Amino acid sequence: MPDPEAAVPRIGLTGGIASGKSTVAEMFAELGVPVIDTDVIARQVAAPGEPALAEIVEAFGPDLLQADGSLDRRALRARVFADPADRHRLEGILHPRIRARTLATAARAGGPYQVIVVPLLVESGFTRLVDEVVVVDCPEAEQRRRLLARDGGDAAQADRMMAAQLSREARLAAADTVIDNGGELSETRAQVHALHRRYLEIARDARAD
Repeated sequence: MPDPEAAVPRIGLTGGIASGKSTVAEMFAELGVPVIDTDVIARQVAAPGEPALAEIVEAFGPDLLQADGSLDRRALRARVFADPADRHRLEGILHPRIRARTLATAARAGGPYQVIVVPLLVESGFTRLVDEVVVVDCPEAEQRRRLLARDGGDAAQADRMMAAQLSREARLAAADTVIDNGGELSETRAQVHALHRRYLEIARDARAD
């Protein structure tokens, strides 16, 4: 069940890696909707001086620090996607902190409704904290092409990253709503605008009650 103390409806936005979550989130933000991105929060909780960074260094070694003391996220990503045990260890350090800061941010964000972007929304159990799950979807071949273009063409790592995530079928099964992001951006935007109108109606009805 969603957080009973949530002041406004919370929409959980997820999707496979390189499916277009950030693009869709930006479209909601352009409409004036508060968007809370847990990838941004993950960087905050692992910033220099934060307890999580010290735990990461203790768990994985100081080689993952850059010269300025910040986390080498690319090196860490390569390591944890090569070893499921390392990935689970990292998630154990980060996920509780990300969840707590996300909920604190949402409590301050206001808005008629909120979009919370969570890449591992289904896997992490975050579905219990939102009112609706929206999955951004595209064909896996297109997802892989985008990932290679984004991360520099390491095909083996791209395959490991995709394999480490929940299957496309399982994500779609968990969705209340699916945004098809396999076509033109104008088509994606039209879907976002339609959802925005529906969520505004839901928010108005909730206030009326």
